[in-house]
Amino acid sequence: MAKYYESQTLFNYTWEQVTQAFWNRYPNPYSSHVLSEDTISREICDGKLHSKRLLSKTNRVPKWGERFFKAKSVFIVEESVIDPKERTLVTYTRNIGFNKIMHVVEKVTYKTSSENPGKTIAIRSAWVDSSVFGFATAIKAFGLDRFKKNCAKTVDGFNFVLHAMFPYYTAGAPLNSISHKDNLTLKTQKIKDAAKNVKVQAEQIYQNFSVKN
Repeated sequence: MAKYYESQTLFNYTWEQVTQAFWNRYPNPYSSHVLSEDTISREICDGKLHSKRLLSKTNRVPKWGERFFKAKSVFIVEESVIDPKERTLVTYTRNIGFNKIMHVVEKVTYKTSSENPGKTIAIRSAWVDSSVFGFATAIKAFGLDRFKKNCAKTVDGFNFVLHAMFPYYTAGAPLNSISHKDNLTLKTQKIKDAAKNVKVQAEQIYQNFSVKN
């Protein structure tokens, strides 16, 4: 029987903001385990946006697991459906390859909080299974534990991106009233960061030149 996990996360941002940030959540300081992401397909069907993406992630395992897991990375298929009428974003992810060793399926539903329209709730469900005779229980326990840890990183990373995109937003504030301010802030910060990088590079060049001479 597959190991089951369920959790809920409340984001202090509107559903529209969460949907925008969903496509820009990588990279972030908490996503070092995510190596790449590529869009396979995207189409509108019955007023809903259907997308499929391929992601690759690191596949670190304990010593005892090296006899089963040889690959350094694993590919993940991510399918998502955005329903603007019902205001929901539903994602499905599953690993491809090594399915008999460990198969992980995850479903996440993002929707407006019924208690606070200015916030978004994410309902996450996951199933971890293994078909390795004699080791299935240990592999499923390991997979579930690693999944929980990665979930924490995912939430932290998502909040980081949301704050970067909407730094002055407070739950319940009209989205249109802050969009221009957010965009201006992001552009200003990018200019400051670029100037800072140029200054650092110039100082390094100057130091190197001084040492040589």
